[in-house]
Amino acid sequence: MMNQLPIFIHIYSSLFMCGLIWLIQLVHYPGFLFIDKERYIDFQRFHMLRISWIVIPIMSLELVSGVSLCYLKSSHLWTVNLLLILLIWMSTLLIQSPVHGKLEKGYSEQLIKRLIQGNWIRTILWTVHTFLVVMNVHISLI
Repeated sequence: MMNQLPIFIHIYSSLFMCGLIWLIQLVHYPGFLFIDKERYIDFQRFHMLRISWIVIPIMSLELVSGVSLCYLKSSHLWTVNLLLILLIWMSTLLIQSPVHGKLEKGYSEQLIKRLIQGNWIRTILWTVHTFLVVMNVHISLI
């Protein structure tokens, strides 16, 4: 059962994050364009604080369980899985976070559109990653 815990954590954290990133990409980030410009700084700070309480723990669980599975299962598919997770983290830290930091200074339609465009990287990576996780689990059950 202990050997199954990383798989359980990984599949559910990946599915959760994949669903969340699609919600953010299609609804939440485009909604930034409709926020009252005079309250935008407060909104952005609210968003950053609240989303962090959700995203940081789940992304961390996904990373730790991905590393565990790469070590425990020792297959190329789990290695590719871990590389996709690392690319998601890099995109988050190098693209999304800096744009959010700039948006904390005030409303910018150009920056919001850059946020939306740049987030397609994470959306596609998480989708491919989650598909791979499901395939890896399916293969391991056969």
